[in-house]
Amino acid sequence: MNRDELLALPVSVDVPTAGKAFGISKLTAYRLAQTGDFPVPVIRVGRKLVVSQASLLAALGIDSAQKGDTAAA
Repeated sequence: MNRDELLALPVSVDVPTAGKAFGISKLTAYRLAQTGDFPVPVIRVGRKLVVSQASLLAALGIDSAQKGDTAAA
């Protein structure tokens, strides 16, 4: 995912989408979330696991005020 795609994400995203931003598979993302080893905090909302866009951007070193089209990790 590039910076513009990450900035276009909603306030919270599901674990597979967050995993995609880090370049990890859906299965690995869920495994890391279950063991507490996901790169950013994972929040349980009912039965769903979500990640905040803010924590995702911070972990990837992306400032939402930056300009340009820099590729994310």
